[in-house]
Amino acid sequence: MTVRKTSVFPASRETVFRKFQRLDTLQYIARPYATFEPMGDASLTWEAGITFSYRLWLFGIIPYGVHTIHIVRCDPTGISSREENRHVPVWHHTITLVPLEDGRTRYTDQVEIQAGWKTLFIWLWANAFYRHRQRKWIKLLKETDP
Repeated sequence: MTVRKTSVFPASRETVFRKFQRLDTLQYIARPYATFEPMGDASLTWEAGITFSYRLWLFGIIPYGVHTIHIVRCDPTGISSREENRHVPVWHHTITLVPLEDGRTRYTDQVEIQAGWKTLFIWLWANAFYRHRQRKWIKLLKETDP
């Protein structure tokens, strides 16, 4: 099943891309639906070929195991990752960043989810999660300097 959410962000594509590469941005936009605790070197730059692992907590209290993110593509037009954990073996995430003429950015999350019999439940959670993430993104971009 696939989740697809699009919003227009009040910032340039370059600003969104720069902020995306920061761990504190991921932690802010995911909270409270998910909490990511880095395992290993959290200072690595997001770039193609890099793999990150996090302890994942749902709603900050339910341990959900180790979530691994392998970056396939990472450039100002967007990011693609192949992600997984023991509960969701396929979580293919693509973020598309399209600059708009007025200096804003059209941001799209698209996630392919495969989790066997749990797929529908994970898909429902992911729909709420990505709607929440994009609202938090907009809040973050309005509150901070570019």
